[in-house]
Order: sequence, then structure tokens, then C-alpha cells
Amino acid sequence: MSESRADDRQPTSHPRERLWRELVGEQLREIRQDRGETLRTVAGRADVSPQYLSEIERGSKEPSSEILAAIGGSLDTSLLDLTTAVAQRLTTSASRGAFALAA
Repeated sequence: MSESRADDRQPTSHPRERLWRELVGEQLREIRQDRGETLRTVAGRADVSPQYLSEIERGSKEPSSEILAAIGGSLDTSLLDLTTAVAQRLTTSASRGAFALAA
């Protein structure tokens, strides 16, 4: 009789959950582009490099709350408003995932 070992089991496939840093980046990029501003302009006001801001917008860097506050401030957006908008994106993203699984 063959015993099933934990490492012999096939991993189940789950859709990848969206990461907070990805959603924050999307939100910041959307705000910046809606305002018609460049990475360089916003980064200069926030006192970060354009490269770092670009990495944040692409979701490859996870900024501290201080950096988020500085970038948000340079976009006339409070940390509370930014966080709330990202939480809404996360909720919407999770809802879409649940819908896709149910379909």
C-alpha cells in the first residue's frame, strides 16, 4: 500500500493575490497622470528620485509611510485619501477574483 506524502501532492493553483505595493503604485500613477504631471516633477516635489517613483508606480518597490506621505502631498492627496483609494482597489480586485472563480 502506498502512503501519500505531503511533498508528493500537487500544489493547487490559485490566482495570484494583488499586492499592496502594486495597488499603491497604480493609484499614484493614475493620480499623477490625471493631473498631467511628469515623474520628474512629482518626484522633485516629493524629494525622491524619478527612478524610485517609477519603481513605486510599477509596484516593484514598497515605500515607507513617510515616502507615501511625501509623494501623496506632492499630488495634493492625503495619506488617508491614498490609503482609502488603495483599499477600494484591493476590495474591487478581490471581488473580481471571486467572480472569476465562480464563473
